Amino acid sequence: MALNVTPEERRRIAALTASDRPLIVCDIDEVVLEFVAPFMAYLDSQGHELRTTSFRLAGNVFDKKTGQAAEKKAVSDFLENFFAEHDAWQKPTPGALDALGAIEAAHDADIVFLTAMPPRHHARRRALLDSHGFSHPMIATEDAKGDAVAGLIRERPARAVTFIDDLPPNHISVLQAVPDALSLHLMAYQPLRPHLPPMPQGVTSVEDWPAATRAIAEFLAKRGR
Repeated sequence: MALNVTPEERRRIAALTASDRPLIVCDIDEVVLEFVAPFMAYLDSQGHELRTTSFRLAGNVFDKKTGQAAEKKAVSDFLENFFAEHDAWQKPTPGALDALGAIEAAHDADIVFLTAMPPRHHARRRALLDSHGFSHPMIATEDAKGDAVAGLIRERPARAVTFIDDLPPNHISVLQAVPDALSLHLMAYQPLRPHLPPMPQGVTSVEDWPAATRAIAEFLAKRGR
């Protein structure tokens, strides 16, 4: 698992591997921080627009003047440039901070953020999360999320794991590595929901953070936590 973090962040992540508390592994984009709406605003500033006609980015970004679809390389460049200044655009998902605080307090749980972004952007995103009160440790990795979660729990005495993410492939990856995890699909930008592919088997779709909080409470009650 590629890490590009401060020694203190590395220490906090290492401490998770020996904890006996339930583990909540939480994605960031579209889960803790809004992504689609801010990215649309960023594209607009670049003379482009995202047409949310399907659940993808490539092929759905268009030049506003010519109407031409942006090439895949151009979309990748837009994403890279957005992440290089994402702290100027992204805001917290409604209810996320309060929900995570309530989950941590009610269930004596460990919470870690797991974001699929280049580790070189870690410091900027760490500062953004801290500025909004999200103080939990964060892993930025381009590795498979299933591998990252498996690494976190390999030596943990307690293996009750909840995984929260907006992308179905990440849920597949995690459930292959940790079949007994509670896998919650949560996505802030509601207009994309009609275009979602079917949820993989074993994934529970929740509309918002209150619903996620209830699902986690029910899961941990069944696990005796």
